[in-house]
Amino acid sequence: MTLTVKMETKELSVFYKSFQAIHAVSMPMYENKVTAIIGPSGCGKSTFLRALNRMNDLVPGSRVTGEVILDGGNIYDQGKDVVEVRRRVGMVFQRPNPFPMSIYDNVAFGPRLYGLRKKALLDELVEKSLRGAALWDEVKDKLSQSGMALSGGQQQRLCIARAIAIQPEVILMDEPASALDPVATLRIEELIGTMKQWFTIVIVTHNMQQAARISDYTAFLLMNEERAGELIEFSGTEALFTRPKDKRTEDYITGRFG
Repeated sequence: MTLTVKMETKELSVFYKSFQAIHAVSMPMYENKVTAIIGPSGCGKSTFLRALNRMNDLVPGSRVTGEVILDGGNIYDQGKDVVEVRRRVGMVFQRPNPFPMSIYDNVAFGPRLYGLRKKALLDELVEKSLRGAALWDEVKDKLSQSGMALSGGQQQRLCIARAIAIQPEVILMDEPASALDPVATLRIEELIGTMKQWFTIVIVTHNMQQAARISDYTAFLLMNEERAGELIEFSGTEALFTRPKDKRTEDYITGRFG
């Protein structure tokens, strides 16, 4: 089976003023695959993830060197439409963050922002997105109720539906199950397995068992002497967890540190 590189970083470094958070990371992210990013706290996993759709632009004093290539084009090229980048590369955050509005309006928010006004088309897109997030059957009779009234796991799936609704090509997930109970976590993991049919997914997780269960590829980041995150190893998930090439990877996944 031929793998297609949907997105890749080339010598990507991220700085916050004088502090370097990520050092020269180069790695591919394959189309319709799940790539997990693992590593100890503070090694720059979330910073790396946010660099993939220019969320770090919102942090005063942040800057990037190197490239993030999406379908052959660098998202950091001068004149690149950042709004369009974030439409193509959606994001789901660590804690569920539904907007204080109805379930329907949460999902319709992005499409409306991008100019979709026709109710019939919105209705169709809201249903499709909620189905895609495995939430439709639970909320179809209460779409006018507040998204804030849902359980934590349902709120996170609502946020996934909101991300799906703008029809991205890549979905970034920053520890999407870390605030959830085991049952809700399992639902999210099953959902990710289904979603990769339509999306390329990059997920940051502290949970190595989760990375082993849900991802096709895994990247291991570690801080160097200057406290910048470096890519130690990238490979197929099974190979990385069973036959790591770097001693530091082996030490981390066997619990010797981190």
